[in-house]
Amino acid sequence: MDPKGQRVKLNDGHFIPVLGFGTFAPPEVPKSEALEVTKFAIEVGFRHIDSAHLYQNEEQVGQAIRSKIADGTVKREDVFYTSKLWSTSLRPELVRPALEKSLNNLQLDYVDLYIIHFPVALKPGEALFPKDENGKPIFDSVDLCRTWEALEKCKDAGLTKSIGVSNFNHKQLEKILNKPRLKYKPVCNQVECHPYLNQSKLLDFCKSHDIVLVAYGALGSQRLKEWVNPNLPFLLEDPVLSAIAKKHKQTPAVVALRYQIQRGVVVLAKSYNKKRIKENIQVFDFELTPEDMKAIDGLNSSIRYNELLLGVGHPEYPFFEEY
Repeated sequence: MDPKGQRVKLNDGHFIPVLGFGTFAPPEVPKSEALEVTKFAIEVGFRHIDSAHLYQNEEQVGQAIRSKIADGTVKREDVFYTSKLWSTSLRPELVRPALEKSLNNLQLDYVDLYIIHFPVALKPGEALFPKDENGKPIFDSVDLCRTWEALEKCKDAGLTKSIGVSNFNHKQLEKILNKPRLKYKPVCNQVECHPYLNQSKLLDFCKSHDIVLVAYGALGSQRLKEWVNPNLPFLLEDPVLSAIAKKHKQTPAVVALRYQIQRGVVVLAKSYNKKRIKENIQVFDFELTPEDMKAIDGLNSSIRYNELLLGVGHPEYPFFEEY
């Protein structure tokens, strides 16, 4: 099924497909795999592709998109592509060059969505994670409102259709929304969101401002030791999710994705496994009952897999706020 019809309208008039394909992979996965799985995802019906400068695979992801355009599977306007501004380029004068670098890697004329990846500014330069001699991150100090103004200019220049943020708490969103002479509101806030961290307060806040919540880590999380606490439970082994999946003859992963779509969240499904990529697109083939939704809501236990601890100690570290 082509989920092209399954889209929601952003506050700037553009449309985003409610199901996206996440392309992040751990460093040990060869970059060539990003090319293969992205092509496959487009072939089975994904029309929303999410990547970032940080993932270091935009060249391969862009190649995949262009090859599927070249062979007639899709047109450029059928594909919704998201890229992200990394923390080392949050100074206003670095924003456009960072986006142009992504476009150059992708070999595309524009991206559909460009978002601030993480509100914590790091020292500009080639290193993605600049560290001092003691291994501590080297922070930068940037006013996010100025960064936002630079994103607005990128939208006006046609380099991106829409602009948004990621990993922002409600206070950081408020700061941008209340900024004098705001030209464009963020269309989205992409955050970790799954049944163990359902973000209901942040979701309500975003809905009240016509901002779409985009869920990453929607299936729990890959076990990357530098990012994720290994002692946390596996979401997809949860008995409640498993029972609901069994009832609907679906996988727990598809149930976790469906849960987000039914609550008005745009959801990213990240997998480098072809069988699972194919399963994940079946999210449109069934519906969860209100009882199912309530049971899944009941799993919320504020478990955050991606604490992004490298940002702790920076005044803009977002996760000390309740939402």
